[in-house]
Amino acid sequence: MSDVTTLPRPGSLRQRAGEFWFYFSENKGAVVGLFVFLALVAVALLAPLIAPHSPSDQYRDALLIPPMWAEGGRAAFPLGTDAVGRDMLSRLIWGAQYSLFVGVIVVTVALTGGVVIGLVAGYFGGWVDTVIMRIMDVILAFPSLLLALVLVAVLGPGLTNAMIAIALVLQPHFARLTRAAVMAEKNREYVMAARVAGAGNLRLMFRTILPNCLAPLIVQATMSFSTAILDAAALGFLGMGAQPPTPEWGTMLAEAREFILRAWWVVTLPGLAILVTVLAINLVGDGLRDALDPKLKRS
Repeated sequence: MSDVTTLPRPGSLRQRAGEFWFYFSENKGAVVGLFVFLALVAVALLAPLIAPHSPSDQYRDALLIPPMWAEGGRAAFPLGTDAVGRDMLSRLIWGAQYSLFVGVIVVTVALTGGVVIGLVAGYFGGWVDTVIMRIMDVILAFPSLLLALVLVAVLGPGLTNAMIAIALVLQPHFARLTRAAVMAEKNREYVMAARVAGAGNLRLMFRTILPNCLAPLIVQATMSFSTAILDAAALGFLGMGAQPPTPEWGTMLAEAREFILRAWWVVTLPGLAILVTVLAINLVGDGLRDALDPKLKRS
């Protein structure tokens, strides 16, 4: 009973924020993931200040130097160097910028396009809905990474084209989610009242219905953020994403394949960076789902 009485009552923005944090913080893993993600954002933003070396500088007298705690390591290269003498720590720090940049751009493009498509399909229905959803079904019928590979092969390898391809692959998920939410909301009383009051279709779609469909979209955006980072790393590993010498984690893995047996750090460290980042984002997504889903709140 005491837990119930401590909940802030809905009302002001501050009270709603307090209620959101109450439910979010109930998931301890989500809180840990949030702090890890914020630390990664800080590292990415401060990369020019905290990276000990330039990510492209090559030290020809320090090829495949192990981390400083291993035999043969040097304090100047805390996490060792790669096959051409570049500092691994600096490349990992700068790589955080690329991975988070990919996530932000891909999710923004996929979310914007998916929301618009889903709103049109769900609001107008009929043949418009049928045509749009069949196109989305065709896209979803292909494995996401395979479709992204095909699109990058058509557009040409590179980080920009990889982001475009991944955004197109993720867009149907937002479209279907938005469509389902719009169809559940468009016949409610507040929408009918706005229509009677003279609101046009665009106002009904974007000002009346869309704000009430944001909760599941926020959760999906978080999950898609981690998917975008994974897909970008996979395309980089296959040579279709960011191109050398870009310090992108997937590209770093691709460059280190031939040294996997004799220089474990050049493969393990980028892989761990991808693992920690994706795990932290997924934990935050679980917390957002717990905090924004009314059914979970009631339970």
